[in-house]
Amino acid sequence: MPPRKNPDASANVPSFYGAELRYKREVAGLTLEQLAAGSFRGVPFLSQIERGERRMPLDLARHVDTKLGTDGFFERRCEDARKAKQSGHAEYFADVAEMEPYAETIEEWAPMLVPGLLQTPPYARALTRAAMPRARESEVEEKVDARMARARLFDGDGPPAYWVILDESLLRRQVVTAEAMAELLEHIAGTVRGTRSILQIVPETSAAHPFMMGMAKITTFSDAPPVVYTESLHSGQLIDYPALVQEYRRSYDLLRAAALSPEASLARIEAVAEDFRHGKHRD
Repeated sequence: MPPRKNPDASANVPSFYGAELRYKREVAGLTLEQLAAGSFRGVPFLSQIERGERRMPLDLARHVDTKLGTDGFFERRCEDARKAKQSGHAEYFADVAEMEPYAETIEEWAPMLVPGLLQTPPYARALTRAAMPRARESEVEEKVDARMARARLFDGDGPPAYWVILDESLLRRQVVTAEAMAELLEHIAGTVRGTRSILQIVPETSAAHPFMMGMAKITTFSDAPPVVYTESLHSGQLIDYPALVQEYRRSYDLLRAAALSPEASLARIEAVAEDFRHGKHRD
């Protein structure tokens, strides 16, 4: 058996945190399975934390402190590790960006703006500049680069199964030039087809539907409970309470029924892209 590769604890804060977790676990004589027992997390999740790849959630930090008798160390320090992994994202979104590559499924409802996983640089830049009008160019580009990097999860082995529902109005809301809007919509259609994802449109003619109160993102994992992320101006909330997650799931399932079919939705996106290309778009 080849020797185990130990992570470089000096690489960054999460790596130091993970190395300390492994050290304390081994001193206590526990396997990953034994440490995970009684928590809501799986062995792969704990292993990724030890390698500095994933954040330690607060509930798991408390569980680990109890199992290892570490007097609250991991609970006190998990916030430091979380902040150290933000990498250009807003603080309230950092946990979500970290979770995405490990997801089994990602389902999004976007009533106002194209989701980050489907954005193009000009569109992301325009949104960032609108939200941060006084920011330096370097700050804006850091945000744009971080958002573009998220889409690389589609390039990996076994990417998450992605399902996105968009409100039709956002397709025609001209955030950038007509040419850039056409490129954005073509990029969305190309990404959906290329990744075998599913996209649906809620038409502008739709009456009241189950999800009129704002965006939502439902994410499931093989080694951790599902979570829901909701966002408003300058803030976001990550929800993991099982009963509430289930309520969001029911609402999302009803929203699917109110939306156009995937085939009709892609056709509509491509038609609007053509309108932008030929100056026929409407506000």
